[in-house]
Amino acid sequence: MNMNIWLYAGLIGGALSILAALAAYKNVLKYDAGSARAQEIAGWIRAGASTYLKLLYKTLIALAIILGIILAIVFSGVEKQNHGLLTAGAFAFGALCSALAGWLGMKVAVEANVRTAVACKEGVPEGFSVAFKAGSVMGLAMVGVAVFGMSLLYLIWEDVEIILGFSFGASLLALLAKAGGGIYTKTADIAADLVGKVEVGIPEDDPRNPAVIADNVGDNVGDVAGMGADIFDSYVAAVVASMLLGFSFHKQELLGAQYVILPLVLCIIGIISTFVGLPLVRVGKDGKPGRALNFSTVFTCIVFSVLATAFFIIVNAVSGSMSGNDPMQGLNWGALISTITGLLIGVIIGFTTDYFTNDEHAPVRRTAQISGSGTGLTIITGFSYGLISIAPAILGIVAATIASYFTSQAFGMPGIYGIGVAAVGMLSLTGVIVSNDAYGPIVDNAKGIAEMSGMPHDVVDRADTLDSAGNTAKAITKGFSISAAALTVLAMFAAYCESITTYSKQDLKLDLMDPLVLSGVLLGCIIPALFSAELMLAVTKNAFTMIEEIRRQFKAEPGILKGTVLPDYTQCVRIASAGALKALIGPAFLAVICPLIVGFILGPGALGGFLGGAIFTGVVFALLMSNSGGLWDNGKKYIEAGNFGGSGSEAHKAAVVGDTVGDPFKDTAGPSLNTLITVMSLVASLFAPLIAVHHFFK
Repeated sequence: MNMNIWLYAGLIGGALSILAALAAYKNVLKYDAGSARAQEIAGWIRAGASTYLKLLYKTLIALAIILGIILAIVFSGVEKQNHGLLTAGAFAFGALCSALAGWLGMKVAVEANVRTAVACKEGVPEGFSVAFKAGSVMGLAMVGVAVFGMSLLYLIWEDVEIILGFSFGASLLALLAKAGGGIYTKTADIAADLVGKVEVGIPEDDPRNPAVIADNVGDNVGDVAGMGADIFDSYVAAVVASMLLGFSFHKQELLGAQYVILPLVLCIIGIISTFVGLPLVRVGKDGKPGRALNFSTVFTCIVFSVLATAFFIIVNAVSGSMSGNDPMQGLNWGALISTITGLLIGVIIGFTTDYFTNDEHAPVRRTAQISGSGTGLTIITGFSYGLISIAPAILGIVAATIASYFTSQAFGMPGIYGIGVAAVGMLSLTGVIVSNDAYGPIVDNAKGIAEMSGMPHDVVDRADTLDSAGNTAKAITKGFSISAAALTVLAMFAAYCESITTYSKQDLKLDLMDPLVLSGVLLGCIIPALFSAELMLAVTKNAFTMIEEIRRQFKAEPGILKGTVLPDYTQCVRIASAGALKALIGPAFLAVICPLIVGFILGPGALGGFLGGAIFTGVVFALLMSNSGGLWDNGKKYIEAGNFGGSGSEAHKAAVVGDTVGDPFKDTAGPSLNTLITVMSLVASLFAPLIAVHHFFK
């Protein structure tokens, strides 16, 4: 298999995906943008989102420059020529690509929200079509930029460690973009709900609420730009981890050179599958948006499996190795089986998440029913279902790990490489998964614009139908990305161990009887807890400030609640922006500095234990918080749809409080944790050559 042919194919596939995203963006702009009032409200949201992203990216550019200089200096002593400068450049390029994908997704989202609302005048199918096309811009842009960037770097330098720098840049930006966006969006959401719904009894998207524009802005900076960067990070990290393993095993003559770029080839097949699957997603006249979104996932999964199998057959036929069992010739069938195993289990995990967060199933309905008995039972029930939801996802991760590992071994390949490509397989549907995820905040904004601009009640109801499906789609995406991150960091963990062994010239032993390793495990276990606490405390601090501002405005100007005077929306936007940016220092320290402190002081074994502890508790925390939060949110919406007393009832008041607790769970801390463990694993792998030689406890 000619390596360069597939790298050029990666460049072409990535470029085509980016062009398709731009074409879809132009197509969305052709739809009716509505009345002057609707466009005015959409303009407020657009301006707020753009202002925040500019501030965020200015901050991140400064951080990228500082870290780039540090990387250039630290790695200048590595034997490879210009390794420090190249690593720093790749780091900056990765951060730029991640920012570009998130910015483009946010750009189309703030244009599509008002157009989706207007399209809902015609019906649910029309509104769905606009929102999903806009969401596909994000999905196509993300996979296109990622594949193009990785293919370009490897084509030029043929050094996987350079691409590791690219992944680190993408992951660090993703962590801060997701954490900052999550703090922003939940600050506004909680403040708007607690004062608007609970204290003064006005609807969620009422223009009289001073926090309503900040809330809608938050949907874009948190759930589009932030979540997009988050999944971009998982996607790139999975590919890089597998490439590192392929490179390491190739040097040991356990695998052929083709396995270094096989993960990139699988991404190209994923792009082609996305091109086939996206145009077929539509809602019939009486159809349900949620089913259409699920169909896109399942259908694309089938297309990918067929194309990947055909690719393996063709390559083996051309290479003359039709047995497909020789890891040095052709392509080993173990790699294909592991890839498809990861893909199928990822879809299964997504649908188990759907069970716990969709209002068509018992957990959400039971929690909504129990809300009639008070807030305490709402919290206990939702939290308990969140704990239960951990089990099927973990069982799926275990199944994918065992199946891919032993299948690869059975076909004569290193088992850990099978785990790596299983993670790539799980994320091969990223184009579709991200399209589904970006759809959610677009329809959420559409509902708000429809309500605030005075569109007919049936239009608001149609937008609400789309919004409910969007909440479930976002929950499925989070479950999917958390599970994929778990497999990715296992592969990255193996790459770290291989690197330590190579540079220290002795095997890395992770023995729990070793006090340094055990200390590392315990230290790693507390990082996800501290990280989650920092983010959620930032939300509560900022929300408290915004609540006081909302109350001040209501008291100072009684005409706001009467609807005769517009509130000062910009002040709430400023509070959310400033608070989110100030709160990013702590999370960045935990993700980057803590692994280095453990590694350079306690040594490689302790750092291995540290990563293990962080991975285990991080996955559990992330699943619990994402699923509980999604359940509480849809439980509230189920009551607002007229069940168990409807809006204004005691059940509704309790459900609003449950949703308030769940907001930072599902949109701030939960989905940021998978990025945290990815960043820490990347830091460990990137600095492994130095830690292997320079550490205090030798």
